[in-house]
Amino acid sequence: MIDWRKYLISRRDVAGGQLCAKGTRVPVAVILDSLAEGATGEEIIKSYPSLKTAHIRAALAYAAALDATQRKRSGFFTRGSHARENDT
Repeated sequence: MIDWRKYLISRRDVAGGQLCAKGTRVPVAVILDSLAEGATGEEIIKSYPSLKTAHIRAALAYAAALDATQRKRSGFFTRGSHARENDT
């Protein structure tokens, strides 16, 4: 998995401190929202030419890492299972 820290950065003076693709002013939330709406990486790069494929992959890696952290904190996954008994 790509190390998202190499491609994403948060600076107070850029986008109000939101996590952005390094070297751009494009927030990670914009990238992830675009993907969630069905946009391809190529479509996102067309809309935001300062982005590179690595930025999109890093945004996905960040989301995966964040999700894994949340699951660990909530105890969502336990050894040998992928979901709690009552979850659908």
